[in-house]
This record gives sequence, C-alpha cells and structure tokens, in this order.
Amino acid sequence: MVSAGIMFTKGVLSCLKYLEAVPWTEEEEDKLRNLFTVFKFDETTTRDILARLDLLSSESSQENLAKQLVWSITTCADANARNELKSLVKGLLCRSSVYEKDQHDLTKEDLYDVCHSCLGSLVSLMKEASDNTPQGTAVKKDTGKPLIGRISRQVDNIIWLLEILLDRQIGEEFVGMWADQVDLLKMHESTSPMVRYELSRVSAILFIAMGTRKLHCRSEARAVLLQAWFGPMLLDFGWLQRCKKGLDRKALEEAMGQTLLTLPMKQQYMFVHRMVWVFLQAWH
Repeated sequence: MVSAGIMFTKGVLSCLKYLEAVPWTEEEEDKLRNLFTVFKFDETTTRDILARLDLLSSESSQENLAKQLVWSITTCADANARNELKSLVKGLLCRSSVYEKDQHDLTKEDLYDVCHSCLGSLVSLMKEASDNTPQGTAVKKDTGKPLIGRISRQVDNIIWLLEILLDRQIGEEFVGMWADQVDLLKMHESTSPMVRYELSRVSAILFIAMGTRKLHCRSEARAVLLQAWFGPMLLDFGWLQRCKKGLDRKALEEAMGQTLLTLPMKQQYMFVHRMVWVFLQAWH
C-alpha cells in the first residue's frame, strides 16, 4: 500500500508478484481487498490475484445470488431456519419491497427452474409413498426423516414459490405445469388420504388465487386445471379442513365457486354434476 501510495510502480509490481505466489492470512486478504477498492492496477499484473480474491467473478456472483438463495432454501433440512428464511426472502423478492431492484434480480426462468426441480422431487416422494406405504404409514429411508414430513416440506416449497410467482404476476405458466402432473394424479388415486391431501394444498392455492383475481389465465387453462384437480381436491376436502396448514376454508370454498363461474355455462354444469357425484361416493 505504501508503494501504491507513492506511485512506485516497480515496487507495486514486485509486491503483487510476491503476494500472488504465497498463501495469505485472513488479515492480509482483507488488506488486499481494500487495496483493490482504492487503487487501479494493470489488468495483466493483477488478474491472478483478483481471481484468488474472487473479484473477477463478482458480477456473475451477484447475478446468481438470488437464485442460489432460493435453491438453498428449498433444500434446507433445518425446518426453523428454512421457515425464517422463506419469510425474509419472500419479503425481499416481492414487488412492493422497499429494496431497490437491480439488473441482477431473480428472473422468471430462475423461479420456474426451481419449481420444476421441486415438482420432480415431489413426484419421487409420492412414488415412494405409493410403493412403500399403501396404508399411509410413515416410513424412514436414506434421510432418516418420515416420508410424510418430506412430502409436506416439498409441498411447502412449491406453495412458497407459487406465492412469489403470484406476487410478481407471472404464475400463469404454473397453472399448466400443475394441470399436466399426470403422474401425481395417478398416484393420488392409490395413495392414502393422509398423504395425498398434500397435493390438494397446491390446487387450493391456485383456486384461491383465481377466485380472488390474483391469477389471470386463459379459459382453456382454467378448464384443464379444474378437469385435472377439482375432483381430487373435493375428495381431500375433509383432510384440508382438519389439517389447514394456513388454508382459509371459507376463502377456498368461495374461490372454488368463483372459479367455476368463470367457465362457460356448459362446463359449469359438468363440474357441478361431478361435485354431486363425488359427494355421493364419499357418503356411501
């Protein structure tokens, strides 16, 4: 720093060459970081040191920080830490956040990449439930954690991501993704209600969002979603009432009715008939 301060170029080059070749203490590394924030040096001379300080990749690190943070939260094993971070990060990422957004903001593609990963994990967990727990018994596998708990955690992740998508008004694509979960729909038919109702929690959030005008999508997309998940959710309604997990039952009932009213009259009648049939089957 003395050589740099008196503009002694040869001395600076000699010091940098030496520093690049030796290990640093934590204190020395901090001093180097401060040095490079104050002074500018020849790029050829400083490239190797900057690489060791990871300053060359600072821009790409900023760009990926939000995405890495979201990925980390969805894979975090500590429930308390995960829940606290979810609340914090959701607040930071929401459109009304007081924090200024910059060019490195989390993109729609970033969020949907994490959604696809969480959905893939959920499919694997539900297959495990279908194969090993026909009576809904919780089992422990490699992770040592109950299967039902792992399924619930993954559903929580998906709902959290969906809430961020809805806040940013980019949730339309998720409607198609959820309606297209053929494997989950098949497994819903053969899995214990105490496990499968977790899937209906996702459907419930989508119906509430559509019924309260927070999610806008084409009529065809609404019809496909209802066709796929309306019946399964009706079958799980009792479990949704008992295990609310943040769901507002009255809001869900009203939203389901409002969502049905957005469809053409012919389709409305079809779903009403289906609703009656499901309730009759459950009654018997």
